[in-house]
Amino acid sequence: MDSAGRTELIRELCSFEGRGPGTDAERRAANMLAARLRSIGRRAQIEPFFAHPEYAIVHLIHAAIGVAGSIVATVQPAVGFSLVFFAAISTYLDLNTRLYLVRSLLFRRASQNVVSPGTRPEAPARLVLMAHYDAARTGYIFSKASNWIRRLPERTRVGLGPFRLFFWLGLAPLLPILGARMAGLDTTWLNALQAIPTIVLIVAGFLLIDIALSDIVPGAYDNASGVAAVLSAADELTAEPPANLDVWIVLAGSEESFCEGSRAFVRARRKELDRDSTFFLNVDSVSYGQVAYEISQGPVISLPHDSQLIELCEALSASGGAGPEGARPIRHPLLDDALPARVRRMRAITLRTTDENGNLAPWYHTRDDVPERVEPEALTRATNFLVGLARLIDRDAGRSAGATPSAPPPAATIGRM
Repeated sequence: MDSAGRTELIRELCSFEGRGPGTDAERRAANMLAARLRSIGRRAQIEPFFAHPEYAIVHLIHAAIGVAGSIVATVQPAVGFSLVFFAAISTYLDLNTRLYLVRSLLFRRASQNVVSPGTRPEAPARLVLMAHYDAARTGYIFSKASNWIRRLPERTRVGLGPFRLFFWLGLAPLLPILGARMAGLDTTWLNALQAIPTIVLIVAGFLLIDIALSDIVPGAYDNASGVAAVLSAADELTAEPPANLDVWIVLAGSEESFCEGSRAFVRARRKELDRDSTFFLNVDSVSYGQVAYEISQGPVISLPHDSQLIELCEALSASGGAGPEGARPIRHPLLDDALPARVRRMRAITLRTTDENGNLAPWYHTRDDVPERVEPEALTRATNFLVGLARLIDRDAGRSAGATPSAPPPAATIGRM
């Protein structure tokens, strides 16, 4: 698949309008992608699972419980503290894809992953190339409020991640304040202090309502571009198979409801995925700017990505595998499909493209995320980087297994696309 083929795939995927998590458009897109995989000689199967598509409603309920707990605590501190504590625990577990409490009480819809298993289960290592194909809802926080945040330094932007503010300025501060009420404190200054996180939760509630009522975006950058890069890499790795890798392709559904597709894939195979020899390369939003690789991510706390994969990305960038600009390390303040594997202590990393300051495209999660904004050169660089990284993993897997792996092609010739 060349540059024109990747662009054509992005247009075709974006033609499934409204392909949000658990929608019929998402299901039809999955069938199209399965056919694409079969056309390059790979097996492909549709693996259904249940998703809870309205993540904004989930966290709106968390905000409402927190506000209710704050109000109730003025007359019944113990009851109010219990409500806020439950909201904080449910939020933390949900955002880290560990356990669903409030989410499990809401309606669910059928979604699906497109899975193409490898053909060499005896290989020393397993490589899972992953990208999600569903699209997100927009909202004020994406189309307007994020503009000024782009001007800030990266560490400040990470600290101002929307769910970090929700958790650390909304729910978490209420716990010691309500604990003080339980201890018998009831003063004017405590009331004023309690009002601050309560107001944060109220504002967050309105922003979440706005997201829930917003349209689903076309999703060319996020993440039809990632799907195109993975399928292009799959095409090349099928034509020239790595000597030491069992290459899997996973096109995940319902990422935009906070990684439910990748979570379902990892949970269903947790007994067969060896933590030492399985590598997840997640590709998300790769058609703008220069290649970037995440060194950490997390909506509440930062979880580091696999150190070996980070070192390989650094080496590949230094050798010219990301073009003359190189690849930059970034810290992602939200979550993507690498997170379910990382929280379960598996080897994973996410590849993206960003501007020179590490910002995602200005049209991320907006109605302007259309195929016409795709930068073919950025997508080609990301695809070549993905293939080159797979070749390096193959080389290292061969060394670890005591084999004599074939040398990876020079960075300048990787992926001739």
